[in-house]
Amino acid sequence: MANEKGSQGTAEEDGRYRGLLEAAPDAMVVVDQAGEIVLLNVQAEKQFGYLRDELVGQPVTNIIPEGFAERLIADDLRSAAEALAQQIGTGIELSARRKDGTEFPIEIMLSPLESADGILVTAAIRDITVRRTRESELLQAQKLESIGRLAGGIAHDFNNLLSIIHGYADLLGQDLSVANRANLDVDGALHSAQTIKGAADRAAALTSQLLAFSRREVVKSQVLDLNASIAALEPMLGQLIGRSVDLVVKLDPAAGNIRADPGQIDQIVVNLVVNARDAMPDGGTVTIETAQSEGYASLIVSDTGLGMDRATRERAFEPFFTTKAVGTGTGLGLATTHGIVTRAGGRISLESEPGHGSTFRLAFPSVDAAPDAPSQVPTAADEAGAGRILLVEVETELRDLTTQLLQRAGYDVLAVADGEQAVALAALPGHFDALVTDVDLPNLSGIELAEWMMAHDRSAGVVLVSGYNAEAFDMDRVMAAGATFAPKPITSARLLEAVRAAVALRASVEA
Repeated sequence: MANEKGSQGTAEEDGRYRGLLEAAPDAMVVVDQAGEIVLLNVQAEKQFGYLRDELVGQPVTNIIPEGFAERLIADDLRSAAEALAQQIGTGIELSARRKDGTEFPIEIMLSPLESADGILVTAAIRDITVRRTRESELLQAQKLESIGRLAGGIAHDFNNLLSIIHGYADLLGQDLSVANRANLDVDGALHSAQTIKGAADRAAALTSQLLAFSRREVVKSQVLDLNASIAALEPMLGQLIGRSVDLVVKLDPAAGNIRADPGQIDQIVVNLVVNARDAMPDGGTVTIETAQSEGYASLIVSDTGLGMDRATRERAFEPFFTTKAVGTGTGLGLATTHGIVTRAGGRISLESEPGHGSTFRLAFPSVDAAPDAPSQVPTAADEAGAGRILLVEVETELRDLTTQLLQRAGYDVLAVADGEQAVALAALPGHFDALVTDVDLPNLSGIELAEWMMAHDRSAGVVLVSGYNAEAFDMDRVMAAGATFAPKPITSARLLEAVRAAVALRASVEA
């Protein structure tokens, strides 16, 4: 009789629990210790496109393929209960998969449930596709604002570099003129040429940093060396803050690695440094520090500026809240920074008092893994070139220059101004060892030309050249097929390396 009452009580309890699941506005999925789904509500059926019977008893990895189990049990030394306790009340952002195979971003909130079969995990699952889209738009809007500030800060330095290039080009032209050629100072002329090249290299580096910062792409988290990320950004930060502000960088060797999107880490550092600079109209010091504490890698950015009162501090991270004059800021910087940090699983705090500056402390979960290595194109030995090159470049002067660089290296070069002319030449009898083409061509794009060339001549190497970042174009397919990307401005050494690498890479893909 007691057993019957107990069974009845359990059934009633299960019924009440099912009722709570169905009343929830989000998709609800209950998972047992084996990782199998034991309960779900109607919202979960709709969200994932399955019928209830198709999911019950199936592994949760069918709908959440990556990250769910890993976030619960980070290592062998931590129990499931401890891991769950750490995640309770924490919104976990992961990717989910519908029955039709499409993936979409979700946020999961976990909670424990005691049952006769042990601890179950209840996951409230929310589709955050719309939120991600809005966040992406917010990030890009804030990034455009930052780019405007960067452009203003860098314009002075860029004009200095242009002055050096123009000035030494004039001196070199005078030295090589007919009137002065008899008394040519070879060492002086060489110095002018080297100075021009050095200034051009510095200008190219500034342009590259701006392009890298401005790119718009899907967030791609990877393991980063926090110190290395800050060190790589330091030259641009020095250009950005100007000469009235001192930049101090203190990197703790033990700071460690984090998992985040590298472009977003750049963005939050620029945001904080720009704010620090603006808070010191009469000059001062902005300090960037890294540290390691209790499993977190910390990034601290402080200034000796005006500081904030309590009311300002409490609203500092609100979107569109700003104390700056109209036209000098949108109020998106700190809101964006807060979003990036929390998405990476970290936290951010602010300490500030009027007249005593501000300090932002960012803490990211440390990752016990090696930093992801950037993809590298295989390189060939430094040797004389041999073979035929088909060159496609719209700009006449750049086409002539590139032709000379390749010819001096030993290549036979045929140069044209557009893709249609290139197709006509390549269709004639004869073999080209490599195609070197700008991506941005009229009518037939460089990517379309590359695809045609790869289909027409399976052994020809392909080098895609552009003044934009590779991320600006949809070139995954041609890169996977063996094309090599070379960013402008491209030096003689890099051009020749790219050609040799493209030929070698194409051969390895076809092998």
